[in-house]
Amino acid sequence: MENTTFLKAILGVLVAATLTANAFADSYPTRPIRLILPYNPGGIVDFVGRELAQHLGAAIGQTIVPENRPGAGAVVGTDIVIRSPPDGYTLLLVDPALVINQTLLDPPPYDVFKDLDAISVVSSAPNVVVVSQALNITTLPQLVAYGKANPGKLNYASPGVGTTGHLGAEMFKLRTGIDATHVPYKGSGGAFPDIIDNKVQFTFASIASALPFTSDNRVVPVAVAGDKRSPVYPNVPTLEEQGFPDFAVDTWLTLFAPAGLPLEIKNKLDTTVNAALAKPELKAALATIGVEPRGTSPAEASAFVRAEYDKWRKIIIEAKIKYN
Repeated sequence: MENTTFLKAILGVLVAATLTANAFADSYPTRPIRLILPYNPGGIVDFVGRELAQHLGAAIGQTIVPENRPGAGAVVGTDIVIRSPPDGYTLLLVDPALVINQTLLDPPPYDVFKDLDAISVVSSAPNVVVVSQALNITTLPQLVAYGKANPGKLNYASPGVGTTGHLGAEMFKLRTGIDATHVPYKGSGGAFPDIIDNKVQFTFASIASALPFTSDNRVVPVAVAGDKRSPVYPNVPTLEEQGFPDFAVDTWLTLFAPAGLPLEIKNKLDTTVNAALAKPELKAALATIGVEPRGTSPAEASAFVRAEYDKWRKIIIEAKIKYN
């Protein structure tokens, strides 16, 4: 009899907790939500973040406030989110730097798999490989052939150590066996004048940064580093089409919350993010900079982030990349 009473009491507590959690999720959000963008204004994270904030706010019925918190390659903004309460009112939109930093920095500034909950992969933006006009080449195999015939003469640009542009080119070197010297820049903009002048010969760049220079043929796009051709470059084949399978260099953006976010809130955010990403207006805005909306479940987002971590960790170790 006592056991039965005890079990009933426990069941009552669980039911009450479930009802309370559901009620909390139903009322969420009751105040504005901060969306931390861990970079300066003007880049892809800032652009996508502000577009997402507008459309997600409309879908969830509350203001989403974008907040630029740059520093240390996205570490500063990420740390703000990790230290925030897991209540759904502080979110993070971040690129592959999140998983790259965990291997590249010693000691790691966080544990992405313990300190954050993935909500949804928001967008995909495959890099494009562009080369100097002076090389007089139009395909990736031609770039490889040039590199092998001219050892020590290739330089490649990147937006900085540990960026996808840097690691993508290092992966390319490992896969092809060519020799090329890394020339890091502070962001993408400074590299293109030097590619035009043939001071550096190629780069793995975001489509958004490359487009102003490829649109008037000052540099040549030779490959898209995604699983399909980009609508921005419909005539430029992928790496796989040119003999390099399983070769993706993607400046993806994923939405995170502090670890411990209640499941009901996580699911509500996921549903509304996917609804926002389905809006034609948001799709059209992202397409202008070569970004495609994705939208995934939290479980799919977690698996994707883990796979990206494993991929870039392998490249960082094999290429012996160090952050100076």
